Amino acid sequence: MTILRQNFRTLPACSGFAALISAFCFPHSAFSAEDSTEFFESRIRPLFVEHCQQCHGADKQKGGLRLDSREGWMRGGDSGPPVVPGKPESSLMAKAISYTDRDLKMPPKKKLSDAQIADLRQWIALGAHDPREAPASASGAKQKPLTVAEGKNFWSFKPLVAHSPPAVKNKSWPRTEIDHFILAKLEGKGMSPSPDAPQDVLRRRLSFDLTGLPPSNESSIDALLASPAFAERFTSHWLDITRFAESSGGGRTLPFKDAWRYRDYVLESFRDDVPLNRFLTEQLAGDLLPAATPAETRRHLTATGFLTLGPTNYEEQDKQMLRMDIVDEQLDTIGKSFLGMTIGCARCHDHKFDPIPTRDYYALAGIFRSTRTLKNYTDNVAHWIDKPLPLEGEQEEVLQAAEKQAALMKDEIARMKDDLRGKGGLLTTGKKAVAVSELEGIVVDDAEAMKVGAWSVSSRIKPFIGSGYATDDNKDKGAKTISFTPKIPKTGKYEVRVAFNAGPDRADKVALTVFHADGEELLHINLQTEKLQGVAIESIGTFRFEDSSQGYVLLSNAGAQGYVTVDAVQFIAQDVAELARVSTTSATADSAMKKQLSTMEKKLKEFEKDKPKRPEAMAVREDDTFEDCPIHIRGSIRNLGALAPRGFLQVALTPDAPAIPKDQSGRLQFAQWLTSEHNPLTARVYVNRVWHWLIGAGLVRTTENFGTTGETPSHPELLDYLALRFMREGWSTKKLVKLIVSSRTYQQASDLKPASSADPDNRLLSRMNRKRLDAECIRDAMLHAAGTLEDKFGGPNMLAGQADSNSAATQNLEYNFQYTDKRRSVYTPAFRNVRHPLFEVFDFADINQPIAQRTTSTVAPQALFMLNNPDVIEQARAAADRVIKDSASDAEKIQRAYQLSLARTPTEKERTTSQEFIEASTSGNATAEEKRDVWARLIQAIWSTPEFRFLK
Repeated sequence: MTILRQNFRTLPACSGFAALISAFCFPHSAFSAEDSTEFFESRIRPLFVEHCQQCHGADKQKGGLRLDSREGWMRGGDSGPPVVPGKPESSLMAKAISYTDRDLKMPPKKKLSDAQIADLRQWIALGAHDPREAPASASGAKQKPLTVAEGKNFWSFKPLVAHSPPAVKNKSWPRTEIDHFILAKLEGKGMSPSPDAPQDVLRRRLSFDLTGLPPSNESSIDALLASPAFAERFTSHWLDITRFAESSGGGRTLPFKDAWRYRDYVLESFRDDVPLNRFLTEQLAGDLLPAATPAETRRHLTATGFLTLGPTNYEEQDKQMLRMDIVDEQLDTIGKSFLGMTIGCARCHDHKFDPIPTRDYYALAGIFRSTRTLKNYTDNVAHWIDKPLPLEGEQEEVLQAAEKQAALMKDEIARMKDDLRGKGGLLTTGKKAVAVSELEGIVVDDAEAMKVGAWSVSSRIKPFIGSGYATDDNKDKGAKTISFTPKIPKTGKYEVRVAFNAGPDRADKVALTVFHADGEELLHINLQTEKLQGVAIESIGTFRFEDSSQGYVLLSNAGAQGYVTVDAVQFIAQDVAELARVSTTSATADSAMKKQLSTMEKKLKEFEKDKPKRPEAMAVREDDTFEDCPIHIRGSIRNLGALAPRGFLQVALTPDAPAIPKDQSGRLQFAQWLTSEHNPLTARVYVNRVWHWLIGAGLVRTTENFGTTGETPSHPELLDYLALRFMREGWSTKKLVKLIVSSRTYQQASDLKPASSADPDNRLLSRMNRKRLDAECIRDAMLHAAGTLEDKFGGPNMLAGQADSNSAATQNLEYNFQYTDKRRSVYTPAFRNVRHPLFEVFDFADINQPIAQRTTSTVAPQALFMLNNPDVIEQARAAADRVIKDSASDAEKIQRAYQLSLARTPTEKERTTSQEFIEASTSGNATAEEKRDVWARLIQAIWSTPEFRFLK
């Protein structure tokens, strides 16, 4: 309270205002029990199992310490308890994992990652919540994961079972089938439901749950479901579980300029109530689906952006590691979001708890390794695929004509550039091969050269010299060299020309050493062309060679970025006078060509500026080759085991699971398996998510974990009933939402009852859960009250070019971004490193991973933000202007302020307190602006109350 008083010293002293802000004094509560359990199970338990329990578990207790149960670490070992809950700085465990003490380093073989250390310190700081009740015993057995056969008997992998709504004693209470399942459980425990919520409470609850906005004049369930705001609200939920962001994250983060198109795809899907099975199929394999119209093609391609939007280190130099990391991130997201399974845990070993063997992980990995997510695997900084989108009718014709014209200009510019680089001698003879005898001078073919390392001989790109050309296959950089040694007949100067197979994906800087009679020269040669492909010949200089010496040219692939190729080396005897004449003529020709090139480039730039732009979407495509993935021993890309044939999770195999053709990645078949009505997971997981979004807690509270370490459903029969009905009714989200919110279960009051002590977590739902509004709803509610909320549906949220990932100027866009928009928060740019300030304060979770449930905290900075943030003050002033304009008397203004902010009329006490504050804060000679600011402070006070931030 002292901090709060200090922050109010600039405001008029007033007992009435002090009463208004008393709501700010609420206790700190960073995590609920459910949040803490989820954090422990997802972050801490796996860490203990993987890194600690081999030395501090059931079979071995070094230093007398056990870490496989809460009792074990609380009792401690020879050095005492390793954890002091709430105090990481005083905990031996935090000290040991930091590696700051020379004699205390745990785990002893290798330091934990920074992220793992941060997780353990956070766990300790938050009180070291540990739900493992089992007592530690010296002879305790290790917990064994379920086998696939055993897993088929686990509740979440069993087929869905149809259940009829159970009979109940109080037949007058149920309104829907849902109510029968809920009431039957309550009556079985001797409990009863709560009364219906008051109409103003229910109206506000429905409006925020279905649209994310305060109630308007039309607030029937059907009207709310039909409104664009419903799509915006449920899109926010979906973007959470699909880790949507508009930047790649990391230190050198890249902006995703077209990510908004995926967000719009989701918006349109919820607006149009696209069936979930179709919705998921499009996101996993939209590029493989037939499309009857350009609009359908755009939709399908844009949907696959789901697979590209993860946090990715595009600067990773080991491209095969990057490729596998992307696959792992995709599988982790799909597992948690669609299947409720932590699939990623099986990358390095069989899943420690669930029936997912490593073979199953790599069976799935093969599907996504056969999918191209990156443009190529050679660029220094990798890049996602930007897929051009088709337009309709005349628009498409105009665009195609402009693109054809631009392509012709680019081809001509590329030809000029290649010519200026000495590649005008590209041998486009029409032949597949050029005989060595056709070349001038002494020619050493690659077939005669001395090779070190595993060079390949290729004849894929024609023409070439001799029988083919040597290539390093873009592998083993620094381990390959190739030497060309000529037989010099007469001492003298020789021009050295290197022939290689040129192309856009070749290395642009290849080390080349010339050993000649006067010494040694280290040079570099550019094998990369703008456009042309095939054998190219480039002069690297003139050197003196002796007939008796061992001069040679050595080429290395060390440090080369891209493919290194070489076809032959020519040594051409030189006459000094002739060489000077040719050089002068060549320089004159080059100068003319450079001028011509500069003119052409200017024309192209002007043309590109004025021509219509084709839209692009982040997307994926089938890879060039389709292959099963070998098992990576311990997750290492260099320690490979047996091949795992592409397939699906064995424990959830369905009778109609499709076979994967050899000439396809398997994504389409994976989507068909995922959305099969026989799949035991997909429908269960989704209806449980929707229940969580509306009720405040899922029937399975660990919404992303239906495995053995997750919670079991509180009402398993109801979960199956909803899943089966959901599929029977066409996988319709709107029908499911209407069914839930129409129930008396949803429409109960949320007040605590005397009987609540029998069910403190409200698992049996004898009352409605009280919910804190999420960050988006808080922001949107303020904009709505201020009358500044813009209602434009969809579209980009940044200026054209503002998020161009190819521009160095925008690569740190998020660090300096100014959030000035007034649209719904679903459109607010979602950067990975820096979020909107209000989102940071009000628990918008880390979007570097799928967010199943956001943490809900109540901390002092939230109150201070509502009081001091300039944007909040600006919106409060706008709301005050609206109140003053719409109302005559102070009483009417007070009523209007409460109606706009809380969707209700003020109580008599609130009227009196507010009136006292207004009168005490307004002097007789106050200007209109000063009066406006007094009303703005009243509105800020209302916005700072728990009632504004919570739903009853």
